[in-house]
Amino acid sequence: MHHRGQKGYTPRLIFWELTEGCNLKCVHCRATAQPNRNSEELSTAEAFDIIDQIADSYDPILVLTGGEPLYRPDFFEIATYAVDKGIKVALATNGTLITEENAKRIKEIGIRRVSISLDGSTKETHDQFRGIEGAFDQALRGARYLQDAGVDVQFNTTISKHNVDEIEDILSLAIKQKAVALHLFMLVPVGCGIQIADNQMLPAEQYEEVLSWFYEQSREVPLEIKATCAPHYYRIIRQKAKERGEQVTVQSHGMAAMTKGCLAGTGVFFLSHKGKVQPCGYLPVEAGDVKKQTVQQIWDESPVFLKLRDQSQLEGKCGVCEYQNVCMGCRARAYYETGNMMAEEPYCIYQPSSVSI
Repeated sequence: MHHRGQKGYTPRLIFWELTEGCNLKCVHCRATAQPNRNSEELSTAEAFDIIDQIADSYDPILVLTGGEPLYRPDFFEIATYAVDKGIKVALATNGTLITEENAKRIKEIGIRRVSISLDGSTKETHDQFRGIEGAFDQALRGARYLQDAGVDVQFNTTISKHNVDEIEDILSLAIKQKAVALHLFMLVPVGCGIQIADNQMLPAEQYEEVLSWFYEQSREVPLEIKATCAPHYYRIIRQKAKERGEQVTVQSHGMAAMTKGCLAGTGVFFLSHKGKVQPCGYLPVEAGDVKKQTVQQIWDESPVFLKLRDQSQLEGKCGVCEYQNVCMGCRARAYYETGNMMAEEPYCIYQPSSVSI
C-alpha cells in the first residue's frame, strides 16, 4: 500500500548519501568529501531497515549518491536489497571507479540508470575541478563500460563560471558519448561550495541566458535535458511557450509540464550518511533523523517539510510571484543568502507583475 501522505505529497525522488568517503576532491562538493569513510555511517542493517520503510510506503526513484557510493564495500548489497524490494534504483557516481566488472554487476542487479558527473568538455577543465588528474578520461571510460553492459548513462554538469563557456561543447560531448540525458545543475553554495560560491556563482542575468539557451536546445537535441537547482527554468519554459502561443502540456513538454522547480520537501528529500534527513542535499536544515523516527513520520510530520509545503510562507518577490506554483525559487540559495529558507530566491531576475518597481 503506497502511502500518499499529507495533501497527497509523496516522495518521488530520494537522494541517499551512502557515504561521504570519496576518491576525488572536487571544489564544489556538497558533502565536503573525505578520503576516509565516517564511523557514524549508517550500517548495512540500518540501511536495509530504511529500505523496508521506503518500500512499504512509497514508490520513488532512489538515487544512491555520496561522496562516492562505490566507496562503500556493501554498496552492491544495499542496492540489490532495494531493487529486490521493488524500488527503482539509480546511482550517482564520479565514474572513476567503474570497471568493466562492476559495470556488469550494476546491470545484473537491476540499477536503471547511472549518472556521471562531467564538469567540463575537456580534461583540463574537468580534472582541475575534480582535483585529480585523469578523472575526465576515467569518467568517460566508466561511462563506456556501463553502456557496453547495457546501462543507461546520464551526465550531470554543475555550471559555474569555470565552465559556462564550454556548455555547448559539454552538450555535444554528451550527444557524442550517447548519453540518454544531460542534467545541468546550477551551483548552490553549500559544503565546499561556499568557499567557491562568491567567485564562481554566475550572475543572475547569465543564469537566465544559460537557461533560455538550454530550453531552446531541449526542443531539438536527441537526448533528455533538464535543468536542476534552477527552478526559474520552469518559469522560462512557460514564458517561451506563451511567446510562441503554445500551451505547456505533457504532450508538448513531457515531465517538465508536470513538475515544478524546487521540490525540496514536497517531492524530494535527502538522507545523509548519518541518517539525518534534509529537504534536499543543498539545504542544510534538519527535517528529521531516521535513527529516531520512521521515514513516514518525518515525511508526514516534519515541521520543516510542512513549512516548505505552505506556499503562503514564501517571502519577498517569491511570495507574490505568479509563477510561484511552477517555480518556488531555490530554497537552498535563499537560505544561504539570508539564513531563511522561505526568503526570495536571490539568483532570479524576474520581477513579478504584482510588484511595482
